Amino acid sequence: MRVATISGLIAALPGCVNITAPDKPIQINLNINVTQEVVYRLDNEAKSLIQQNPRIF
Repeated sequence: MRVATISGLIAALPGCVNITAPDKPIQINLNINVTQEVVYRLDNEAKSLIQQNPRIF
């Protein structure tokens, strides 16, 4: 009896599966912001040298 019930259920299922591709291409938006911060420290001798020679840079 179980075999007849299972075969009846299988027969009721559709035999074909349709898969369709989307009409438009898939877009992936990556908003990436890269920020780099450079921190430097000058020792006192370098600071005084720069102040004495402002045209050095």
